[in-house]
Amino acid sequence: MNLLKRPLLLCRLRTSTALPALLAAASLVGCSSMKPKILTHYVYVTAKSTFLRDRIAAVSNRTGNVSNGQRLEILQSNKRFYQVRTDKGEVGWIDEKAVATEAVSKEFDDLNAQHEKDVPVASGVVRDDVYLHTKPGRDTDKLYRLDEGDKLKLLARASTLKPQPPGMPVAPTPVPAGKGKGKATPVAAAAPEAPEPPPMEDWWLVRDTHGHTGWMLSRMLDVDVPDSVARYAENQRIVGAYVLNMVNDPEIEGASKDVPNYVVVLSPFKAGLPYDFNQLRVFYWNTKHHRYEGANRDRNILGYLPVKIGTDPGTTNPQKGSPFVGPAPSYSYTVLAAGAPLPQPNPQTGMWTPPKNQLITKTYRLEGNNTRRVLPPGTTPPAEAQLAPEEKKDKKGKKRR
Repeated sequence: MNLLKRPLLLCRLRTSTALPALLAAASLVGCSSMKPKILTHYVYVTAKSTFLRDRIAAVSNRTGNVSNGQRLEILQSNKRFYQVRTDKGEVGWIDEKAVATEAVSKEFDDLNAQHEKDVPVASGVVRDDVYLHTKPGRDTDKLYRLDEGDKLKLLARASTLKPQPPGMPVAPTPVPAGKGKGKATPVAAAAPEAPEPPPMEDWWLVRDTHGHTGWMLSRMLDVDVPDSVARYAENQRIVGAYVLNMVNDPEIEGASKDVPNYVVVLSPFKAGLPYDFNQLRVFYWNTKHHRYEGANRDRNILGYLPVKIGTDPGTTNPQKGSPFVGPAPSYSYTVLAAGAPLPQPNPQTGMWTPPKNQLITKTYRLEGNNTRRVLPPGTTPPAEAQLAPEEKKDKKGKKRR
């Protein structure tokens, strides 16, 4: 009798001291092999809400309702359907297109752990129902669904190539001289033009109010800013809005008489730009006219988030070259230095990371309705990279700068 092939018999004889050590080890393997392995697998609902059915058929009965992000235990699978059980014990079949796998859920968990301590660079609001993705890109895995009006914390920006619809028209090829019908007309050789850059899409890594972290299309969110400030955007996209300080206006309506002053950064409505914003504006509340007015504007810059709000301590002992007396609200931001190369998106992640050693930090303090730049005594501002001024048209259609 071959005892190595008889685990049950070895289990009965495992207490015998006469068995060699090798047979004792084999007996342990044989005993453990008789214990059933408990394997649990789960899927997660990606649909906003759906229901479980009692069978796979055109006509079926509902056995339970499930909602986005809910975990379901897999009992068995059949082609493109799963038989699942909810935490409440409801059992039914669900289409695989309405769920995501455990691997996708783990990617979101890893993404959340990786960026758990990231400081948000701006706040936003969901414009319309949209999914969070594991990576930038429309074809990447998705799971959590955001509703219109949900609040967001913006963490990082990335850019990807915009997918083009099939059958896009191709630019016609010019006919060379001497070909075609009729007499050929000589054409002067034109200088080759630089190819147009491919269309891009911007994505934002965001964190929602439930603690989920993921990527979403930037055009599906708006920066959280009041309409009284957004009206001054001047056909630009508001990238970030930050409360600088509060002023009291006893004549405004409402229970609270405190009104915030804002620092706002803006950029053109274009994706794939090598900067986060090209303009910064400060809006203060005029307590006499009860409206927002501009206190400072920095334009044609290559600016990068975050914008930091703080308090400049000033000095209680003013000396020559130190004009700031007393603390005042302050804000600081970074711009690209003159002569520095434009940053490029990471080819794997699409994220923008400007070179830290080629950035200039600019700090201003708000004194009443005016802003003043904070510089060490005896220093001059370093040279910055500048964008070409945008051409605008007046009411008669003439270009102006």
